[in-house]
Amino acid sequence: MSKIAVVYWSGTGNTEAMAEKVAEGAKAAGAEVSVFTASDFSADMADGFDAIAFGCPSMGAEELEESEFEPMFSDCKPKLNGKKIALFGSYGWGDGEWMRTWEQDCAACGASLACESVICNEAPDYEAQSACMALGKALA
Repeated sequence: MSKIAVVYWSGTGNTEAMAEKVAEGAKAAGAEVSVFTASDFSADMADGFDAIAFGCPSMGAEELEESEFEPMFSDCKPKLNGKKIALFGSYGWGDGEWMRTWEQDCAACGASLACESVICNEAPDYEAQSACMALGKALA
C-alpha cells in the first residue's frame, strides 16, 4: 500500500475541496492517505511518503501563496528529486500561467509528475472534481 500526502493551502475553500477529492481518489485506489495544510507539513516529512499531491491556488500575479505555501514548498524542493508528485489548484483570473511555472519548477528539481496537473476557475465543478479524483488515483 502506498503512502500519499495531500498538502494544500486554501484561502476560499476551493483548493481545500479539490484536496478532499484528491484524497478520496487515492483512498479509492487503495493508498494510505494523510491530508495536511501547508502550515502542518514540512520538508522533514516528505521522505515518509511514496508520493505527494501539492495544492495551491493562484495568487496575485499568478504565483503561489507566499506566506505559508511557497516557503513550505521551497523547503521541500530538495526532497522532490525522484519523488512522484502531482499538482492542483484553483484560480480566479489569468490563464493558468502559475501552474505552468510551478510544473517547470518541479521538473527542475527532479520531481516526477504522476499526471497532468488539475486547475479550475473558482469552485471545482463536477469535471474538476472528477479530475482531482483521477489525480489521486494516479498518485496511488
